[in-house]
Amino acid sequence: MESWCFPDGNISNLLESRRFDSLADTDYRLQMHSSLVRRLALDKAMEGHLGCVNAIAWNSSGSLLISGSDDTRVNIWSYSNGGLCHCIDTGHSANIFCTKFIPETCDELVVSGAGDAEVRLFNLSHLKGKRGNASTVEPLALFHCHSRRVKKLAVEVGNPNMIWSASEDGTLRQHDFREGSMCPPPGSSSQECRNILLDLRCGAKKSLADPPRLCLLLKSCDISATRPHQILVGGSDSFARLYDRRMLPPLSSCQNSLKPPPCIGYFCPMHLSERRRPSLHLTHVAFSPDGGELLLSYSGEHVYLMDVNLENQDIMKYSVKDISKLLSVASFRETGFSRQAASSHRFAESKRLGLCKKLVQTAEKILEEGSNVLHGIEVCNEVLYGKGPDIGTALRHECLCIRAALLLKRKWKNDVHMAIRDCNNARSIYSSSFRAHYYMSEALLQLGKHKEALDFALAAHTFDPSKIEAAEKVASIRDHIATAEAEKNRKDCEDSAKEELRPGRLRSLSEVLFRTEFNSEYEREDSDYEDEMEVDFETSISGDEDRDNEANIFRGSLNLRFHRRDDFNRENSVGNGILCTSPLAQSEKTSYEVEAVVDMKQRYVGHCNVGTDIKQASFLGQLGEFVASGSDDGRWFIWEKRTGRLVKVLLGDEAVVNCVQCHPFDCAIATSGIDNTVKMWTPRAQVPTVVAGGVAGPDTADVSSIMESNQRKLLRNREAALPFELFERFRMQEFGEGTLHPFECAQS
Repeated sequence: MESWCFPDGNISNLLESRRFDSLADTDYRLQMHSSLVRRLALDKAMEGHLGCVNAIAWNSSGSLLISGSDDTRVNIWSYSNGGLCHCIDTGHSANIFCTKFIPETCDELVVSGAGDAEVRLFNLSHLKGKRGNASTVEPLALFHCHSRRVKKLAVEVGNPNMIWSASEDGTLRQHDFREGSMCPPPGSSSQECRNILLDLRCGAKKSLADPPRLCLLLKSCDISATRPHQILVGGSDSFARLYDRRMLPPLSSCQNSLKPPPCIGYFCPMHLSERRRPSLHLTHVAFSPDGGELLLSYSGEHVYLMDVNLENQDIMKYSVKDISKLLSVASFRETGFSRQAASSHRFAESKRLGLCKKLVQTAEKILEEGSNVLHGIEVCNEVLYGKGPDIGTALRHECLCIRAALLLKRKWKNDVHMAIRDCNNARSIYSSSFRAHYYMSEALLQLGKHKEALDFALAAHTFDPSKIEAAEKVASIRDHIATAEAEKNRKDCEDSAKEELRPGRLRSLSEVLFRTEFNSEYEREDSDYEDEMEVDFETSISGDEDRDNEANIFRGSLNLRFHRRDDFNRENSVGNGILCTSPLAQSEKTSYEVEAVVDMKQRYVGHCNVGTDIKQASFLGQLGEFVASGSDDGRWFIWEKRTGRLVKVLLGDEAVVNCVQCHPFDCAIATSGIDNTVKMWTPRAQVPTVVAGGVAGPDTADVSSIMESNQRKLLRNREAALPFELFERFRMQEFGEGTLHPFECAQS
């Protein structure tokens, strides 16, 4: 794969072209060139915080870096020498989760948001004391209108007058400095601020078909740099939402819970849209530098790339009906897709096209041998997404089938869903493809959908009766279905007998927390157990507990009351103490029209996002040709955006890396996490290293083992049946300062 090492061109040629071409695009391409990414190494570790560093951000020129920490301090760092310029003792009473420079203010105004539900604005020119020492200064503005933790702040390029804050109370608020610098004092007649831009206290969805009813605990937000009227939010469900500020109703207050505002776009990978998992949620959303793409980072999941241009006809959208069609044998044959002969494409015999064919042969050999599957998948990614000539339908079909088989063999989280995508794409090219139908049958078997798997196995056998493996699979599936039916009938009889003797109450909390009868071989994806019960809870935690040696163990009491969901006419919106009655739930006759959702464009795997709730995924460089994310193993990962190929793994923390932010113009990246330091990475390594086939340089050890270990952590992330909002309450600091150790700084 040596000739594919630099898809972004030769750096010497780019440097030479600057003598004749003054376009800024050349500098953009140089910023995060592949040859520079390969040499990224730790430049300096900047010390100055006394706790986990939960937020970092650059100023517009890249001369300064701001950071916020659990120590409730905001630090300003110099990019040129890594020195500490200012240290602000903010006065927050809880962890700082977000901090920003206010644009067009000569870097004098900075803002912070924290777990105490407050947003504070500071003027650096008012700081007193020695340079680098902690300085206490009164905030220029104080906004305490949120009722829960403020998790993310957003600013608009060129706008020095407004900021936006996203909170777990389900609201996104717009703070205009020209209208007032403080919230009304408690007890006043005008206590309620009218600054809610998005009211999503009845906006969360459990699945694509479900209407929004519950409180959407906002975790992240971002404003497009090229289209500042577009604002993106993500929270406690699987859907990222895009809004146009020009189409939103006037700012409102919290006195009444409103219907969710009109959304111009939903974004969610199709295989995540129907999962009723209470803990599946977004930890970060971000626009690309040109505003044309999105990155979504999921807790317990991977990072996904989406298209934003909703008017593009080629954008991948789906609805509830499309999900069922994907598992139907007849769906693609009905669409009229037909086989296109390879002879219809007469390619020029080029070196790169020949290399594509050799790479497909290499992937086929890896599939036959069953070893180094990761390398085989990356080879297929290079052929399908890499820059080069059109490989044609025949070679594309073959590569899709091979990659589907490799994904099914690897069995990492959601690999089976990616294999289904590949099989369906292969079927759209060749509707009578034996391999596509055969691997589709295998994928459905892994999901436990035996009847659908039988349909595809029968179709594969019909398309090529000479393949004995298809006949064997048909017989095997039929035997399994017959055995499963017999076992189900036996269990039904036993359950009926036990039901007559069982008391009318639960034996233990564990019966509700975890479904012990669930087969651990598969992920808990398709259960509808959450729909069967509702939980009322009361917590009581005394104030004299110390943090245990084992992370996240609480002493206190948890009182639960269980009841059927049907017993409620209204649902409790956890977060504000406000009883939220969804307008959609007020009338059973109200029909809910499900809007189309944008599907994923690319997936990035290898890291682990389970232990913390603020993990970021970021575009690198002004062209955004690379994607980076932190991980629970203390490393941070870099992928090629186009191919999804992992190109670099670096050790950035002793425990967890949460934040990754690229310099606006230079090839420099700042990271932070559980450690008390902010680390700066530049291309200063003497020897370039790159991940290739699961093996990298000495600074990354065995990358294949690292990735597999992270995947095991994701699969071991056992899903509880209690609502996600219940666990979120334990994450909130509602029980008195110092009584709980924040989840953001410890793996759960």
